[in-house]
Amino acid sequence: MAAFQLLVNGVALGAAYALVALGFVLVLNATSAVNFAQGDLVMAGGLLAVALAPLIPLPGIVLLPVVLVLMAALGLLMALAAYLPLRRRPPVSVFISTIAVGIILQNGAAILFGPEPRAAPPLFGDDTLHIGGLAVPEQSLAIVAVAALLIGAQQWVFARTQLGRRLRATAQDPEMARACGVPVTAMILVTFAIGAACAGAAGLLLANRYFVTPTSGGDLILKAYIAVTVGGWGSVPGAVVGALLIALFEVGVSSVLSYPVALGALYLTLLAILVLRPQGLFGEAVRRRG
Repeated sequence: MAAFQLLVNGVALGAAYALVALGFVLVLNATSAVNFAQGDLVMAGGLLAVALAPLIPLPGIVLLPVVLVLMAALGLLMALAAYLPLRRRPPVSVFISTIAVGIILQNGAAILFGPEPRAAPPLFGDDTLHIGGLAVPEQSLAIVAVAALLIGAQQWVFARTQLGRRLRATAQDPEMARACGVPVTAMILVTFAIGAACAGAAGLLLANRYFVTPTSGGDLILKAYIAVTVGGWGSVPGAVVGALLIALFEVGVSSVLSYPVALGALYLTLLAILVLRPQGLFGEAVRRRG
């Protein structure tokens, strides 16, 4: 029974990590720039849910659409302020600007909420379900269901709609997409909005069971970076699978040893992957030209 609960908790944590990594890799594919503020956007989404809870005293699933819309708006503002003015500059300029956005979010959150850990309301309830003699946390199941729904909806948009085709064209070859009449700048803005909305959803999902503080984004951006590296740099399915794998690894090792040991082992595993298979699980091998 304990092993099953660990499995459910690991999958739930991985589902939330997958949303973080998915938003991270979408922006990476569209702009070829790493958004180092993605973890702080998760923190912002969690604290936004905390702030909305007294105003809308309802389960987290009701707050979720509001968080998605507000975080998408924040993603648009971030793209307008931190990416578009620097898109013709060297890539390091965008790296620094996204780091600056993250620092602004951290300090703003510390001023508004203080350093204390906060908890968002549960999605549906915080009870334990008993299924066939197994005790399953209701919140964990809700996290998996909501994350799967959001990831599935996003993939449907990308695969089945005109907007999705334009977003994919922008990610694959911006210059060719522009030549074919795709509004590349608008698509980049939409990508930032989707990435921030994914981060905000992950923040709401994580903030109930794992709490949220102004500095919790730093750990999450590392997890997103590891998930993308494990899955394959730029691969959307790889980011999701990588997030699930690192969450299961983290929960499993933590239950046997401790969280610091699990974190150290995770980084060692990352180093091994970079040495043995740098393209990740789903990435294509890169050949150097002679």
